[in-house]
Amino acid sequence: MAESTLVVESGTHEIIVTRMFDALPELVFRITMDPELIPQWWGPAHLHTVVDKMDVRPGGQWRFVQTDPDGNEYAFNGVYHSIEVPNRIIQTFEWEGLLGHVSLETITLEEVDGKTKMTEQSVFQSIEDRDGMLANGMEGAADEMFDRLEALLVHA
Repeated sequence: MAESTLVVESGTHEIIVTRMFDALPELVFRITMDPELIPQWWGPAHLHTVVDKMDVRPGGQWRFVQTDPDGNEYAFNGVYHSIEVPNRIIQTFEWEGLLGHVSLETITLEEVDGKTKMTEQSVFQSIEDRDGMLANGMEGAADEMFDRLEALLVHA
């Protein structure tokens, strides 16, 4: 499987993650925005993910709830700001366990030689918020999530 590249520059409020997928942007976009497929790739495999809300349009809201084997729940939500099929999604991201710490995500899907280069730029309200996300395992979680997405793409 491909590896994700994570860029964190000192003094900035952002994290940039890139990943190549062996599929065209149309397929990557369709699978990443399908509420029936999201539980198969979003987040760590040891958590059960449920799409509670997913209104894919500018101003629409999304909310995913994950449950661990002990029954603990972890919910995430956001608002879609812009949807450009199949090349770009701009949305907010907030973990409900730490309300008020919202990041702005821009996900870009670019065709490169018949594949898709996904770039996810997350801009945080502070460097402390950015560093907190990194300290809580964002890099490993992103790799696992994108590995799971890649496996879905192979079988699509």
